[in-house]
Parts: sequence; structure tokens; C-alpha cells
Amino acid sequence: MKAVVLAGGYATRLWPVTKHRPKMLLPIGDSTVIDRILGELERDDRISEVFVSTNERFATDFEAHLADADYEKPKLTVEDTTAEDEKFGVVGALAQLVDREGITDEDLLVIAGDNLISFDVDEFLDFFERAGTPTIAAYDVGSRERAKSYGLVELDGDEVVDFQEKPDDPNSTLVSIACYAFPAESVRFGEYLSGGNNPDEPGWFIQWLVANDAVSAFTFDGAWYDIGTPESYLDAVAWELGGDAVVADSATVENSTVGENVHVLPGAEIVDSSLDHSVVFPEATIRDSDVRQSIIDRETHVEDLDLAGALIGAHTHITNGE
Repeated sequence: MKAVVLAGGYATRLWPVTKHRPKMLLPIGDSTVIDRILGELERDDRISEVFVSTNERFATDFEAHLADADYEKPKLTVEDTTAEDEKFGVVGALAQLVDREGITDEDLLVIAGDNLISFDVDEFLDFFERAGTPTIAAYDVGSRERAKSYGLVELDGDEVVDFQEKPDDPNSTLVSIACYAFPAESVRFGEYLSGGNNPDEPGWFIQWLVANDAVSAFTFDGAWYDIGTPESYLDAVAWELGGDAVVADSATVENSTVGENVHVLPGAEIVDSSLDHSVVFPEATIRDSDVRQSIIDRETHVEDLDLAGALIGAHTHITNGE
């Protein structure tokens, strides 16, 4: 089996923090989202090769990241885009990748590199092998309003009997997350696209596949975070930290209160301040401030401020009155 880790998004809702870095490399505890996935794929003997699919803008970031890691399986594969409006769509990019990398007659796992999931990927692959059909992972988001943003799944046992991509009026809250396994004969992206179908979200391909093939669903409880907004990123950090605070050894904390779910990265300086549910990136400085539910990027200086829900980009200098 081959695996594709989708890492080509531009994460515009997380700008400016992700304007010059891929969101898959944002820290989650002592790791990153994509490293959690790559580590599991590295350990699974069923996976022979892992393709990290990204765009031209972030290719060098992933090249450097993979070069510094100890993985043997991952290989970077780059789509020819540098901006959101140039993208081929996920299905279009997958079709190109399968052709470019010569993936034929092999099962294929496709998983989003920004998925923080509480199940182990090997559990999903065990289920896929037992089912012997295309398999999706499905999760109950608990809200019909939230379900509108995803692919809605209707089941009979483990079989998907209906699939609606981003329905206006969902009749349940069980949705597909970006984790799919396809037997070799179901890697039909080219056939799908040749019919003039939507090249964007993979859910449209799954909807088409359900109408043409038997599809199974691996349902799971626990946690799932689709890291695409500041809120979802901070929620994922909070889940990983479990109420703890992590302060790097090289960070400085003086006369300050560090509350729950706070990650202070190396070289940051916190003086006469309070932090809660926030991430402070390397070499940032926070003085005389109260910071809650915020992301403070690297080499930023914040002083004499009360911040809640803030997203402060790198190399920024903000003080009260400026």
C-alpha cells in the first residue's frame, strides 16, 4: 500500500501565522500534526511509501522538515501551484499525483496532514482490510450546523448507503473526515474527472464512488480536529496538553501566571504577564499583558495589552497606544 498525506492547503483563515509556513508544521504539544501522522505511517509495515503532497510555495519548508527527521518512507511530491486560486482541487491534485508517481495496482491511503485524530491509523487500516472495500473515517460532530461544512454519511451497519457533500440541510451529524483507503481497483480519480465531475473536495469523489461502488465507514469516538482556523488549532493544542502548560527550557517566565493549555516555545520571554489557552512562538516577548485564547507568532513584541482571541503575525511590535 502507498500513502498520500495531503499538505497543499494555504490555510488563509490562519493568516498571518500561516502566510509563510504550512499549518501542518504548527506545533501541537511536543510534535506537529503531520509528524503524528508520518510517525504512524513509518511504523506500519503495510505502507511501503508515503507521498507528502504540497505546493510550490511550501515545498522548501517540507524539504527542510523531512531532511531533519528520521523518516525513511516519506517523499515530497509538489503540485505546480503557488497560490490558492491556482489549485487544481484535491481530487485533481490526487489524479495528477497518481499519474506523476506511477501509482498503479496498489492500494492507496489518503489522509489530510492537518487532521488531528484520536484513533491510530493502523486501526483504520485493519478495518479497511477486513471490509475489502473503499473505506472512509466518519465522526459525529454533534451539530447539524457544523455538519453543513463536511460530507454527510448515512450508514446501514458499516456500509455507506448515502453520502452528501456539504448539504444545506443535514439530517444527521455523522460526517466524513479526510481519511480514506482505496483498494487498487477503486483508485478511479481519472475516470471521475473525465466525467466532468467536481475536482475540488474529496467528498465529491466519495459521493460519486458511493453511487458506483460499495463503500464502508470506520466510525470512531474520541477527538478529531480539522485544523483550519485559530479556534480549531487552539482546541487541538488544548486537547493535546490536557490542561497542562508546556514551557520550553530556554524560555523565560518572570513574575507571570501561566494557566491551562499554554505552550511557550523556545526563546520566548514572558514578563509580568498572564497567559491562558495560548501558543507563544519562539523568540516572542510578552510584557505587562494579559493574553487569552491567542496565537503570538515568532519574534513578536507585545507590551501593556489585554488580548483575547488575538492572532498576531511574526516580527510584529504592539504596545498600548501604538
